[in-house]
Amino acid sequence: MKKKITIAIDGFSSTGKSTIAKLLAQKYNYIYVDTGAMYRAVSLFAKNNQLVGVNFFKKEELISRLSEITLSFKFNKKLGFAEMFLNNENVEDEIRTLEISQLVSKVATVSEVRKKLVAEQQLMGVNGGIVMDGRDIGSVVFPNADLKLFMTASADKRATRRYIELNDRGDKVNFEEILFNVQERDRIDSTREDSPLILTNDAVEFDNSNMGIDEQFDRICALVDNLIIS
Repeated sequence: MKKKITIAIDGFSSTGKSTIAKLLAQKYNYIYVDTGAMYRAVSLFAKNNQLVGVNFFKKEELISRLSEITLSFKFNKKLGFAEMFLNNENVEDEIRTLEISQLVSKVATVSEVRKKLVAEQQLMGVNGGIVMDGRDIGSVVFPNADLKLFMTASADKRATRRYIELNDRGDKVNFEEILFNVQERDRIDSTREDSPLILTNDAVEFDNSNMGIDEQFDRICALVDNLIIS
C-alpha cells in the first residue's frame, strides 16, 4: 500500500498553486485545502462588517471578533473540488474578486488571524494524504512536509493570467490595476513580520513563467511518485 504524504505548495499570487494542488488531489485521492481561500473568507467577513477597506483597517476590532468566524470546506461533486464556506454560507465566488484581492494581504499580516487559521490547517493535515497551498505552508504550517513546492513567475505573466481569468468571468478589470495589485501583494507577503513568504532550503522551486500546466504537473507527479513508493 502506497503511503500517504503531505504536500505543501507555497508561492506568489497567481502562479497556479491552486490549479496544481487540485490536480494532485484528484490524481492521488488526497484532501485539498486552499488556505488562500481561508484568508480571503476572513477578509470578506472584515469587509462586510466595515472592518477593512482600501484606505482603512480596524485591526483590533477584527481581532476581537475572530470568534465569530467559522470556516469550512464542502466538496462540490459537480465542480470536483471543495468550496469555501464562511459561517455556513458558500462564499466561493465572493472571495475571488479583485476587491478581496486588494484587502487580503492586509488581513493576512495580523498575527492573531494567522494563529487561528494555522491551527485549523494543522488539524486538517494530521493524517497526511493532503495537498495544501498558500504562503507559509512549508515554512510554518507543515515544516516537516514530505514534499515542498515553491511556485513563482514574473509579475507581468501573473497579472496577465489574473486579467484573463477575471475578464473571462465577466468582471470589468484593468490590467494596470491588476499588475499593481500583484506587485503590492508580493511586497506585503514577502516583508510581513509574521510568517513571510519565503523559499525554504528544502523546497523545489518552479518558475512557471514559460511553463504550461501539463509540464508542471508531469514533473511534480514524478516527485510525488518517487516519495510514495520509496
